[in-house]
Amino acid sequence: MTFTRRTVQTAAALALLGGLVAQPALAQEKPKVALIMKSLANEFFRTMEDGAKAHQKAHAKDYTLVTNGIKDETDTAAQIKMVEQMVAQKVQALVIAPADSKALVPAIKAAIDKGILVVNIDNQLDAAALKEKSITVPFVGPDNRAGARLVGDHLAKTLKSGDKVGIIEGVSTTFNAQQRTLGYQDAMKAAGITVVGVQSGQWEIDKGNTVAAGMLREHPDLKALLAGNDNMALGAVAAVKAAGKAGKVAVVGYDNISAIKPMLADGRVLATADQYGDKQAVFGIETVLKALAEKKKQADMPALIKTDVVLVTK
Repeated sequence: MTFTRRTVQTAAALALLGGLVAQPALAQEKPKVALIMKSLANEFFRTMEDGAKAHQKAHAKDYTLVTNGIKDETDTAAQIKMVEQMVAQKVQALVIAPADSKALVPAIKAAIDKGILVVNIDNQLDAAALKEKSITVPFVGPDNRAGARLVGDHLAKTLKSGDKVGIIEGVSTTFNAQQRTLGYQDAMKAAGITVVGVQSGQWEIDKGNTVAAGMLREHPDLKALLAGNDNMALGAVAAVKAAGKAGKVAVVGYDNISAIKPMLADGRVLATADQYGDKQAVFGIETVLKALAEKKKQADMPALIKTDVVLVTK
């Protein structure tokens, strides 16, 4: 064969075209991971998102990351739509902090059926709902009941048997809210302290404030308020101050967000629990990346990967 200048140019063009065609295939080898959280108005989830983005930046060659979160912690419909959007975008993996332990299960089942690996963080999905759909979803996170028990036990040391306390619960349909309430109740029961009521503050400052104010009015001899997260604890602190009971009614929370730290320092909040919010999503992301690398299917993944939770005081 005689090589002319045109032949060489044609060969070079074909080689270049071949390279361009090959590039998208190579790019697809880097998995896309979606992180769907609850309300980004809550500092805990903003911290979680920041931690996830920092991890992806440090491992940019390993995966790409899409993050999203709902505006209202109770807006399960919006979160379901986010899951559906991620399925449409053909992500390889989904890490989710579900707003509701049961309502998100059908959407998650649909994602798994499309071959997407799903890991559950923060709020554990309902075991019966998962069983009904014949799926397993690993939960990567702390023992919320044990964490709340640590906080409750610390509070109990400052109270005496027969004292009255109120519990401000998160969204009552969520597993982590239920578990934290149980942990608080475990501690109060062990110390002989009376829980006069459990009411939902829906994880939010304003609603936590409303519940706390109502409990303080109804029970003038209340000695403490146990909030299921620090947002609601912030609301409780404001209610205690408004009732003229600063220093007389103790407040505890859960999450160790930065806004609570000055209050721990000056005693407005007695204790909280740190479940390492900045690492929560990272733990989930690392779990799905490992499963993808090992070519595991959803059913092959472990059911539970426990992470740490510690007591934080002044």
